[in-house]
Amino acid sequence: MLGARDTLPLLLGAAPFGLIFGALAAGSMLGGAGALAMSALVFAGSAQFIALSLLTGGAGVAVIVLTTFVVNLRHMLYSATLQTGVARLPQRWRVLLAFWLTDETFAVVHHRYVHDDATPFRHWYVAGSGLAMYVNWLAWTAAGVLLGQASPALTHLGLEFALVATFVGIVVPLLRDRPTIAASLSAAAVALLARDLPYKLSLLLAALAGVAVGVWLEERAARGEHE
Repeated sequence: MLGARDTLPLLLGAAPFGLIFGALAAGSMLGGAGALAMSALVFAGSAQFIALSLLTGGAGVAVIVLTTFVVNLRHMLYSATLQTGVARLPQRWRVLLAFWLTDETFAVVHHRYVHDDATPFRHWYVAGSGLAMYVNWLAWTAAGVLLGQASPALTHLGLEFALVATFVGIVVPLLRDRPTIAASLSAAAVALLARDLPYKLSLLLAALAGVAVGVWLEERAARGEHE
């Protein structure tokens, strides 16, 4: 599958992320089975880390659900961008592609899906990328569970730097217009200013700020075009 092939570089970037999550979750109240179940059913790396952190910190269910929901609001923007190519697909396809949609898959398919590929089989490209990321995430979570149990020091090796590098590689190419740049800067500023709040609330506020600024600027630009 071409989608899987084009996603290969990002699979390596996700590997340390999966290792660390598996090791951390296995050593928490979730345990190894819980870690694998979360990766299989949730499949949202950042949301899983946040949920795990909040869970071990004693946060309530409502805080965990609300925080992860807001952090994942970006997927609504991803879906809106790609929806023209999937609107006529059967519901089973749309549900599957929505579940497999990640930051990495969106970054890989966006240009091809919107601009370069006009065939009726574009969804197979997305499926290939999404499936590759899904299998990769499960495999590295399992490896993290096993290696974390054998070597608890795994979580202190600084492997999380790969996540930062991958995130930068995904975000920077998308910073092409004023609303996107402003939304990113606003979210970053709020995250820094609110970093001392409990229960990772800084992430919740940063996501809300970024979405609000981006939507406001896009609506303002749209009004300007019609005046």
